[in-house]
Amino acid sequence: MLTFIVRRLIQSVLVMLAVALVGFALFTYVGDPVNNLVGQDTSLEDRERLREDLGLNDPFPVQFFRFVVNAAQVDFGISYRHGRPVEDLLVERAPATLELSFAAGVFALLVGVPMGIYTALNRRSWLSKVFLTVSLIGVSLPTFLIGILLILVFSVWLGWLPSFGRGTTVDIGWWSTGFLTRDGLTALIMPAITLGLFQMTLIMRLVRAEMLEVLRTDYIKFARARGLSARAVNFGHALKNTLVPVITITGLQLGSVIAFAIITETVFQWPGMGLLFIQAIEFVDIPVMAAYLVLVAFLFVLINLIVDLLYFAVDPRLRMSGGGGQGL
Repeated sequence: MLTFIVRRLIQSVLVMLAVALVGFALFTYVGDPVNNLVGQDTSLEDRERLREDLGLNDPFPVQFFRFVVNAAQVDFGISYRHGRPVEDLLVERAPATLELSFAAGVFALLVGVPMGIYTALNRRSWLSKVFLTVSLIGVSLPTFLIGILLILVFSVWLGWLPSFGRGTTVDIGWWSTGFLTRDGLTALIMPAITLGLFQMTLIMRLVRAEMLEVLRTDYIKFARARGLSARAVNFGHALKNTLVPVITITGLQLGSVIAFAIITETVFQWPGMGLLFIQAIEFVDIPVMAAYLVLVAFLFVLINLIVDLLYFAVDPRLRMSGGGGQGL
């Protein structure tokens, strides 16, 4: 067990270093941030002095090593655009992104699981065909187009929901939440649906496929032969075994929801970390871009590591084989 954990931790560290190297290398050559920090009348001497102060004249290995050491201490430097520590900016924007991701995940689960169960148990009904059509649309349409269509219908035509922003928020310590205000909840509806629609269709199709597979197993046939009711067989036996892989996939998709929030936050001007990242690209704010990429990669690696350890704990076959597990 200890060997397995150490091996997975080493792999996680190597993945984080690779992501940090690729991201830092790409962002270093996307433009000159000094041009966005100073005006056109700034002399060459002042520009060079600013580059020296920011460490932009150092060799790339020195800059990357400094970035890795500081990132390990949760110090991502100073934002070129805002002139503030990057970690402070991320802390300010994190509540908006996390609440949006949470709402999108809840929407995907509460809608996707029942739709998947219904389409598996009633394969030939017209409603199942409607659900499958909706899932196909949700998978096919890009996220930004879904958001624009929702804005067009519910904001422009009907005027029911706000088209941008987070609405009124309430501060609880350092955390700002929109769950406690009417404006905050109404502003959350369309972004949450936009972000969670793809995950909802994925969960629906996964539940349907797993449910159909479980219903064909021998122990389900034996349960029916014993005279158990359809409700007891479907929900007491089949559904319980169906949700095991669903929970796993849902956990892994949590990182995807946070990462894909970039597009949704841009469409709805949601003041989260994704919008901060897009604005950082426009201003070549390298510390913000690199910090966001490392943060998202850390979430993916952490969730994958937890899933690997859970598999190792519950599956004796992995322990007997020396901990093959799922690879990162």
